[in-house]
Amino acid sequence: GGISAAFIMPAVTAYVADITTLKERSKAMGYVSAAISTGFIIGPGAGGFIAGFGIRMPFFFASAIALIAAVTSVFILKESLSTEERHQLSSHTKESNFIKDLKRSIHPVYFIAFIIVFVMAFGLSAYETVFSLFSDHKFGFTPKDIAAIITISSIVAVVIQVLLFGKLVNKLGEKRMIQLCLITGAILAFVSTVMSGFLTVLLVTCFIFLAFDLLRPALTAHLSNMAGNQQGFVAGMNSTYTSLGNIFGPALGGILFDLNIHYPFLFAGFVMIVGLGLTMVWKEKKNDAAALN
Repeated sequence: GGISAAFIMPAVTAYVADITTLKERSKAMGYVSAAISTGFIIGPGAGGFIAGFGIRMPFFFASAIALIAAVTSVFILKESLSTEERHQLSSHTKESNFIKDLKRSIHPVYFIAFIIVFVMAFGLSAYETVFSLFSDHKFGFTPKDIAAIITISSIVAVVIQVLLFGKLVNKLGEKRMIQLCLITGAILAFVSTVMSGFLTVLLVTCFIFLAFDLLRPALTAHLSNMAGNQQGFVAGMNSTYTSLGNIFGPALGGILFDLNIHYPFLFAGFVMIVGLGLTMVWKEKKNDAAALN
């Protein structure tokens, strides 16, 4: 499952980048992020309902959905590049090697953006990992209350992604959008330690989920725009740094939660401030990335 997830998202990102213009790309990446968020909304609820017919049924159902997606993609999705374009691209691109790609990712053109990807994944996964435990320990929320907060917050984020993300990026630009999301996420992570009451928790969670859900496509679009003909490499490294954040975020979040239930949120806020600081020294070099073959 982990191997499949590692392969599919870079491929999807590169595919979307290939079939869109620079002007359309931010909006398209917003749709991709919205699709991911929608899956997170529908999946847990549907899985819980289907499990009523047997604890193995959600796995069979997920398998069937994946098979349907695989079969339909064969007939619906056309190759994003022609055979000639792929051969031409491969002739100008060095053979992929993970260690070499990891070293390439440290190049100044990419590195700060990839570190921000790591910061986003680290902060979000640390926050999400302990949110249910935090809500239970501090407020005594029931599983139904927690599910309602997460579901409503995710729905709000999806709707705004679909309706407003493209317009916001066109007006603010990707860099300012990333900075705004990091500022909002950091402030609300700190606010999370002093909030109380169901409606307040719901409101704070709605905005912090929205900040993260807008940050993801803004970063992806920015990386895609700077990648030029290196879409596969950039998408792969994007997935790698996201995975690293998803590994270390929950682990550290759990350790900090055992020390003090507020520490994971304080640490997530601090990490996002570090990410914000990195964007201040971020010099966008749109043409340099395409030349790194």
